[in-house]
Amino acid sequence: MQFDAEQFRNDLTRRLSQQYGKDIVHASQHDLYDAVSASIMAIIMKKWMATRHEYEKCPVRQVYYFSAEFLMGRALSNNMINAGIKEEVKKVLSDMNLNYNLLEDEEPDAGLGNGGLGRLAACFLDSLATLDYPGHGYGIRYEYGMFEQRIINGYQVEYPDCWLRHRDPWEIKRSDQAVTVRFGGNIMYGKTPDGHDRFYLENAEEVTAIPYDMPIVGYDTDTVNTLRLWEAKSPNGFDLQLFNDMQYHRAVERQIDAENISRVLYPNDNGPSGKALRLKQQYFFSSASLQDLVRKFVASYGNDFTKFAELHVIQLNDTHPVVAIPELMRILIDEYGTGWDMAWSVVTKVFAYTNHTILAEALEKWPIDIFQGLLPRIYQIVEEINRRFMGEIRAKFPNDYELQRRYSIIEDGKVHMARLAIHSCFSVNGVAELHTELLKKSELKEWAALYPKKFNNKTNGITQRRWLLCANPALSEFITKRIGHGWEKDLTKLKELEKFADDKNSLKELMEIKKSNKRALAEFLKITQNEFLDPESIYDVQVKRLHEYKRQLLNVLHIMYMYNRLITDPSYNPLPRTFIFGAKAASGYRRAKTIIKLINTVADRVNNDRRVRGKIRVVFIENYRVSVAEKIFPAADVSEQISTAGKEASGTSNMKFMVNGAITLGTMDGANIEIVKEAGKENEFVFGLSADQIEKMERSHSYNPQEYLDRNPALAKVIEQLVDGTYDQTHQIFKEIHDSLVYGVEGQHPDIYYILADFESYCAIQDKIEAAYKDSDLWAKMSLMNIANSGKFSSDRTIEEYVRDIWHVKKLKVNL
Repeated sequence: MQFDAEQFRNDLTRRLSQQYGKDIVHASQHDLYDAVSASIMAIIMKKWMATRHEYEKCPVRQVYYFSAEFLMGRALSNNMINAGIKEEVKKVLSDMNLNYNLLEDEEPDAGLGNGGLGRLAACFLDSLATLDYPGHGYGIRYEYGMFEQRIINGYQVEYPDCWLRHRDPWEIKRSDQAVTVRFGGNIMYGKTPDGHDRFYLENAEEVTAIPYDMPIVGYDTDTVNTLRLWEAKSPNGFDLQLFNDMQYHRAVERQIDAENISRVLYPNDNGPSGKALRLKQQYFFSSASLQDLVRKFVASYGNDFTKFAELHVIQLNDTHPVVAIPELMRILIDEYGTGWDMAWSVVTKVFAYTNHTILAEALEKWPIDIFQGLLPRIYQIVEEINRRFMGEIRAKFPNDYELQRRYSIIEDGKVHMARLAIHSCFSVNGVAELHTELLKKSELKEWAALYPKKFNNKTNGITQRRWLLCANPALSEFITKRIGHGWEKDLTKLKELEKFADDKNSLKELMEIKKSNKRALAEFLKITQNEFLDPESIYDVQVKRLHEYKRQLLNVLHIMYMYNRLITDPSYNPLPRTFIFGAKAASGYRRAKTIIKLINTVADRVNNDRRVRGKIRVVFIENYRVSVAEKIFPAADVSEQISTAGKEASGTSNMKFMVNGAITLGTMDGANIEIVKEAGKENEFVFGLSADQIEKMERSHSYNPQEYLDRNPALAKVIEQLVDGTYDQTHQIFKEIHDSLVYGVEGQHPDIYYILADFESYCAIQDKIEAAYKDSDLWAKMSLMNIANSGKFSSDRTIEEYVRDIWHVKKLKVNL
């Protein structure tokens, strides 16, 4: 589409006048951001409507990605890049004496996701649109997101993430397409006029689900797909009689209860009420989304659901939306009179399931009392699914009662959502080669034996449009100057960069780009956190969700070790190193929050000790989010991917670092294995126990962390410093961390993530990093080889594999 600069300028001026009653001189920065965004939306809208018309004109199978989170990041810059109008818009704004960077900073990060699961969903939507596949997202429009993280006295403190303080110019409210979701109530039974059984709910709590649509703009194409998010409201939440009786809180009680469903991403679920709210959220968006799909289908095809699976494939992103399986059964049976066998035939052809973890505790299991109380009819359907399934299992394994128990969807007083998903879905995929193999060999081995054809691997990926073209324009220009365009939609073309691996001018330019990005990050942190970074130092970065298996603790223990060594050994003179952390810990995850406190306590000690000034510095980046990540990845020298081998499903931050030229310091875990395979072990820093070694130690119960303390006095000193007053005069703050490593707590074995076992290997590889960094040509070549071999890790490749092996959808080209 041709960009009309004059029309854009006039549209911008008109919107300011009509919406805010202001001209450009009197408009605030947010007024200007809103008007610019709305003017860009007008351009996108033409493509969006054309896409919808094309899908209606040519009915084809479409993908619907059900996910509890979509970590979208800022939309302004990314949408302009994908629409191919960023430079033109920036020029118009410059001619109007408007600073684009200031306008961009007015946009908050959408509070719709938190970690890799949500960012993966966002990348997948980008790739679907870019590749011209009809694919859309369904989720929840969270009012506050997870939380805004602030560090106060070293502790994480959670504040509301008010990302919707102003209106979001990138969404359209569709009140006319609202649906009703019901909770609780009593199951009633009757007969339809034609004699069929009919179940329905009485006295149920009704919640209105209101859809908001966001455009997903494909790169260099006219395709614009849709992310539909649901907001929860009460249809009759205000009781005027109670209000007139001056019972003001009771008058809005139902309204508050309903709105709480879409209030916060991942509310604390440590107690029964938190668990109930989580389950409500999951059923709310799953039910609303399915009602939406079925309603549209019926409007076009009537009640002949034999065609439903031909036109719909629903990918369940982890166990959060698995309740959609019995919900679709309910809709087909109770609302449209479909028989059980017909409904089950549809369900088993429509749903596919992505597993994101091998941690048993992360596979959702709902207590029966909570599940049945909130969703009585859904529980009844799950019981029937399980009854029929267990009949098959008992016939197949008549005397193996233990195996029967492990297959049962309802077992030990809980509903096992992963089991429900594997039994019901036609595809079950892991997200990295090792992860999928471990699922098949350990955590889900009985299921893989039962349904071997269902299991497959789809290694995760990232979109290069967001994480290279948008986040690192200087590196993007460097690449295009050498290999031309095309890599933006085919990342494997980066392989052509290998021919510059020995070109000193290219290597020098690459390192200058890295240094410029390091200076930009330093300037950002100086302004936002009053932190002073040395761009000449090694930027050693670990940014990701804070979880014990990701082992931020191993990283900080090494920093403590390094600090001790600098103080006691005058001959130790390492290269300057800046250790950068960024992470949020779940609000109810006590030990993870204590690790954040430890990182900040060590940072306070190290950064204020003149004896080590200029040698090491520790920085914890507050409120880590996508817009900050876009500054961090291009600046990183070292990418810390140090999870316990066998625990990380995939990891996608490793891919974002790699494509931006950072070198992986990692265990052979998750997608690290494939990164090493693609770029070569000589271009990464690998350490630690393998998954097989850890599995062998776990089977034999041979791991004794005390052995590592006894043979490594420097390590023993670091561990003792957690409780001897070095970092905490009360001797109590870090005692739980100390005890979890040395003795074991809460019924766990000591050091369940093998931090002490891997410590020596981790220290040794850190020394190798320093030696490599001293050789600037070697380091630059390693960096370039990582970029050149990152092609596999595009989400475009991942989507093509989903299409080929699972979804079987066809491209539908949109032409304006």
